Amino acid sequence: MLLLSNIEATHTQKWANSLVQRGIEVHLFGLVSDEPNGYNSKVNLIVEKIPASVKLQSDGSLQKSIYLKVLPKVKSIIKKNNPDLIHSHYASSYGLLGALSGFKPFIVSVWGNDIFDFPKKSFVHKRILKYVLKKADRIYSTSKIMADEANLYTDKKIRIIPFGVDTNVFKPFDVKKLFDEDTLVIGTVKSLSIKYGIEYLLEAFQLIKKKFSDKKIKLLLVGDGTLKTSLQRKANDLNINDDVLFYGSVPHDKVPGIYNMIDIAVFPSIWESFGVSNLEAAACEVPQVASNIGGFPEIIEDGVTGYLVKPKNPVAIAEKVTILINNESLRKKIGKAARKKVIDEFDWNKNVDQMISEYEQIMKARV
Repeated sequence: MLLLSNIEATHTQKWANSLVQRGIEVHLFGLVSDEPNGYNSKVNLIVEKIPASVKLQSDGSLQKSIYLKVLPKVKSIIKKNNPDLIHSHYASSYGLLGALSGFKPFIVSVWGNDIFDFPKKSFVHKRILKYVLKKADRIYSTSKIMADEANLYTDKKIRIIPFGVDTNVFKPFDVKKLFDEDTLVIGTVKSLSIKYGIEYLLEAFQLIKKKFSDKKIKLLLVGDGTLKTSLQRKANDLNINDDVLFYGSVPHDKVPGIYNMIDIAVFPSIWESFGVSNLEAAACEVPQVASNIGGFPEIIEDGVTGYLVKPKNPVAIAEKVTILINNESLRKKIGKAARKKVIDEFDWNKNVDQMISEYEQIMKARV
């Protein structure tokens, strides 16, 4: 099969590696700024360097013209490798590339911004998305809310296959702590960018520190991003900087260990179409407080596997975190319920099996 996707994305790497581990021949084409790493040697990587002259758009995406320029190369790859199917990830970029190739069967997975933001930019952007979805033989989403949004631009059935987590990797285990054993750690693993609402977590943490002035509580922020300096300044202004650790980003294989250092996870995002980070925390039996937005309610059952609060609301975050601080047995109960939900509904290996079953159905339909 031929995958068209962002090679530098962790999600792409997980898909490609998992497919070849199950004996599927995978050719993966994508535009890159740096040489990719972390891929299984059996994945046939076909990369196209992004020219220095190509500028990123305001949302961080590439200009659509670059996909038109590499279309002849994709057609050449198709001719050379004769794939059984093409699977494009991200409708507005690699989906466009797949649609323009004219190859059948062609399937596309929507990721988030390609559905929620891209078509709202202009009439032309909306037409591009509709064209891609019209050309697709099947369309996939990781969440119901994203599938519903996609159906604003197509009458086709949107099949939902979550992007789950490997529960054999993300699980509770003992790790060397960053802080003293008697320190309670509140934390998150997120990029320090506007959409993830870290500023509201800092404000909530200030309220928590005031309420528990006699208790050792730390805030662990794992991730990097454009807001790092301003968030550090905010922590200083809130007089909580001594208790906030800006840890920086870590390789994905280190994330399970990070979650096992955290007692309570908080995800104060302003918007997200799905929540892989939430699933990773849940799989490690970490109770969580998260914004009631996007795909989060599909992952978190309020009061059972975590707590949902209004976005941009530090007081609400602090209230729910306080409940968890005061009740260790509740933390454990919610953590175990959260892991069970992940195993039942969002186990990565089951999700890959679901996708392979879809591939097999598509191939049988061709015969």
